[in-house]
Amino acid sequence: MKLNITPRVSVDAETARWYREIALQVNGLSEGAISARYQAATAAPTTGTWMQGDFVTNSTPTELGTTPNKYVILGWVCVAAGTPGTWVQSRSLTGN
Repeated sequence: MKLNITPRVSVDAETARWYREIALQVNGLSEGAISARYQAATAAPTTGTWMQGDFVTNSTPTELGTTPNKYVILGWVCVAAGTPGTWVQSRSLTGN
């Protein structure tokens, strides 16, 4: 079920804008859309403070490697908290 992006009660313009943004974000996440993720990037973070277990989704996944060990980098997981933390790739084998 999708959230309605129009508030059903009378609210000021700023609250309506805020509600629309949240509803669009939740709807996108429920459908698995990368565009709905704030933590999507093309590489592991190099700035900011991160906690162990934080995950950043790869916004540009492509198949890498050589046959029969091709893989896709799904994202990066922080394995040691810090600024910017220690990041490792989260890979998935494609079977190719």
